[in-house]
Amino acid sequence: MAPLCPLEREWRAPQATRAACREHSTGWLTIKVRARIFNHMVESTSDRLDAVFRALADPTRRAMVRSLSRQPRSVGELAEPFEISLAAASKHIKVLEGAGLVQRDVQGRTHVCRLDARPLHAGMEWMRHYEQFWNQRLDALETLLREEDREHAARKAPARKPAAIKPMRSNRSKR
Repeated sequence: MAPLCPLEREWRAPQATRAACREHSTGWLTIKVRARIFNHMVESTSDRLDAVFRALADPTRRAMVRSLSRQPRSVGELAEPFEISLAAASKHIKVLEGAGLVQRDVQGRTHVCRLDARPLHAGMEWMRHYEQFWNQRLDALETLLREEDREHAARKAPARKPAAIKPMRSNRSKR
């Protein structure tokens, strides 16, 4: 069986196009196909998001990201605040690189790391979706606490004394 042309594999071209691809090995280069919108971002978002959250799950890596947010640093500078070897720091950096959060430039013998915060945006968008549930619960909690404060204030308020009744002067005393 002939190997699949790229149109067959990736674009899922219509039957006629696939047949043309089989007849002409370069058909996929010249045949116009109604382009399908295929969102690669949706397909790869889950893997990227998993990698970002996996990378940020470790406190050492979070501290490294925080440090890199201030300025680019060498591997040695990233390892310095922790009692870890350069090899261990390098493993943490590789995880951050795998998530796309860190880019490393080799300058001679020095590896300089800098933060690439773009993958954090996908994580933020994911969390923003769930923010609505937090806000609803926080609003409900605020309402409940305000009601309790009002009830507590009402119980603490001193009971009003009935207004003193002044004795009425009788008209007889004026005489």
